[in-house]
Amino acid sequence: MRQIVCACEACATLFDGMANGKYRRVSRRAEFLANFRMTDGQWESMLIPINMAFFLHSSVEGKVVALYPSPAGAVESQLPLDAWNEIVQENPVLSQLKPDIEALLINRVGHAHELSKAEYYIAPIDECYRLVGLIRANWKGLSGGSEVWAEIGRFFSDLQSHADVVSEEVVANTTE
Repeated sequence: MRQIVCACEACATLFDGMANGKYRRVSRRAEFLANFRMTDGQWESMLIPINMAFFLHSSVEGKVVALYPSPAGAVESQLPLDAWNEIVQENPVLSQLKPDIEALLINRVGHAHELSKAEYYIAPIDECYRLVGLIRANWKGLSGGSEVWAEIGRFFSDLQSHADVVSEEVVANTTE
């Protein structure tokens, strides 16, 4: 079940470090993956209809789940396992994602319009759902309107400002 039950400090302390329990503390780790490797073809093979998504390992479903934000909330995409495995092979840091509480968050909106580079993060799952809520609350009309795009820009700017930068050298060392 994808549900955050409590956000109080007492529960956070109680469930910290209980990786296999019924309840887990949501990770606070935020990492900007500066040298993440993903081609346009790999992105397209994952069948995500927009240029923003997050991927988490669901312990309940026993697989990686791909979700993308929409004005209606988080929408699950049918992720081809081969596409995901290829990306993990090229980015070993993904094999360390904590099930259910951390996700790979991808923003390729600027990249798709040739305005900026794609952004890749390891993010706490509550931040991913905060992005979904932000889009849902601010979306206007067919294209979203300028307000939602400004909010999305602020979200990623804030995330990047408090994320640790992980370079290629650090990624390579995570498998040793």
